[in-house]
Amino acid sequence: MTSDLNSWIEQHIGDFVAFRHDVHAHPELGFEEDRTATMVAEKLRAWGGIEVLEGIGKTGVVGIIRGRRSGTRMIGLRADLDALAIHEQTGLAYASQREGKMHSCGHDGHTTMLLGAARYLAENPDFAGTLVLIFQPAEETVQGALAMIEDGLFESFPCDSIYGMHNTAGMPVGTFAICHGAMMAAADFWRVTFRGAGGHGGLSPQKSNDITYAQAHFVLGLQGIVGRNVAPLDTAVISVGYIAAGQMESANVIPAELVIAGTARCYADEVRDLIERRIDELAQATAQAWGCNAEVVYDRGSCALVNQPEQVEVALAAARAVVGEDNVNGNLRPTTGSEDFAEMMRVRPGAFMRIGNGVAADGSFHAPHTPHYDFNDDIIPDGIRYWVNVVHQELGMPA
Repeated sequence: MTSDLNSWIEQHIGDFVAFRHDVHAHPELGFEEDRTATMVAEKLRAWGGIEVLEGIGKTGVVGIIRGRRSGTRMIGLRADLDALAIHEQTGLAYASQREGKMHSCGHDGHTTMLLGAARYLAENPDFAGTLVLIFQPAEETVQGALAMIEDGLFESFPCDSIYGMHNTAGMPVGTFAICHGAMMAAADFWRVTFRGAGGHGGLSPQKSNDITYAQAHFVLGLQGIVGRNVAPLDTAVISVGYIAAGQMESANVIPAELVIAGTARCYADEVRDLIERRIDELAQATAQAWGCNAEVVYDRGSCALVNQPEQVEVALAAARAVVGEDNVNGNLRPTTGSEDFAEMMRVRPGAFMRIGNGVAADGSFHAPHTPHYDFNDDIIPDGIRYWVNVVHQELGMPA
């Protein structure tokens, strides 16, 4: 299979790169991926041997390839479709043609790699079982995975295992990485609104309930949650990303309302529960101490991404078959970034792989979610090979 697959990729790589550049030039935000989803569905249908369903989770696409050999096992491979609200500054010939929107995380490449594997496997379905190709919308807003689940994705296609993959800037081309257990954190967002009696900050501050005092003590107390409520060997991050109150033109006026918001990250469900409870308690206590009121909103985003042992071993074997054992890191250090494929992995056992997007000779690289980032076309072949080898491992394709 390896030599045939390599020759096949050499024959078709130009088409895949052109597809990726087209998607890159026409980025679409979460649940707006109409053009991208249509292109994906059209490609799948044109290649034949693939059953295609559209509109799963609003703009998601699902393709089904049934192996020519008998087998009851079913696996899912997932790629994400959406772009980000960022103004591109790469200067590339295929740069975004849509103002303020950009594929600055590589989802255009992820979609392309899975499409490449889909075409090869549709032409060579010599495996036992069923392959489900999941093209998911709205990963960046951590809503797309749940939308597909709520639309009955796994009721219709009860996968025995599921697999995802994401490029990693700064990791060399030709390398893969993964770890057992928790790999990425749950991502939650909180907002506190303090309300009190404002007043003249110069003439009569004693007549106000100064909500800025409550806010200041609240911010200091947040780190006490991490330092004194969360166990030392557990991981938690609480950060403030937004504070707004009053008007610059009236800086002598103590505001009557202040909004502060941020994010919370952790791996364990019990830590997540603790953080939500303690943020509310801290906000109410500091508000009471300064004679004002607090309204707390805590929104849970994607859950922690936890790789399962059996699927990690499959992923490791697939990656090693592509680049060799020395170029596969099975002990990747977990991060407090988030990924909403975790929601799918909460329903079905799975594993999430990292593929190197490259690094310059001087060690520099453009990070995702920045205006100068671009997915590296050179890794498309390895991504296709990885997906094909996952199917080989799971559904018994002959070597």
